[in-house]
Amino acid sequence: MQGCNHQTVDLTLLEDTLAQYADVRGSLITILQKTQEIYGYIPIDAVYHIAERTGNTPAKILGVATFYSQFRFQAIGKYLIMLCKGTACYVNGADRIADAVMEELGIGNNETTEDGLFTLSLVSCLGCCSLAPVMMINDKTYGSLTPDKVRKILRDLRKEAQA
Repeated sequence: MQGCNHQTVDLTLLEDTLAQYADVRGSLITILQKTQEIYGYIPIDAVYHIAERTGNTPAKILGVATFYSQFRFQAIGKYLIMLCKGTACYVNGADRIADAVMEELGIGNNETTEDGLFTLSLVSCLGCCSLAPVMMINDKTYGSLTPDKVRKILRDLRKEAQA
């Protein structure tokens, strides 16, 4: 698990979830989803705790969690940028948009800026093909992007966060 930061977390936050699902067959994905909702990612300490409480091995839990792209093993920034790399976006210049984001923020795919503000995630499709190239930042969609438009969006968000 490259890039996995080991941080001590409050495992008592998982108690309600584990009380409800630990003994329910086939509930591992639900437990992982709820764990990620609680912490914003899946801490390695939580993996071992879940294993202990559910009777699964840590390897099995990690196998399930790494199979699904929805699960993260490190905290994300205040702004999660999901940049579409699907066909429509690719044809309309998604690579130039990705380059502009990476250059502006100094990060690559699945990385977070040092100030903890931005995390970049290149995704297969956002389902907004008519807006190509498109990105989502948290729950807001930005379409018909150009490198200059992206830089302005990111700079505005940074200013807003520092205000």
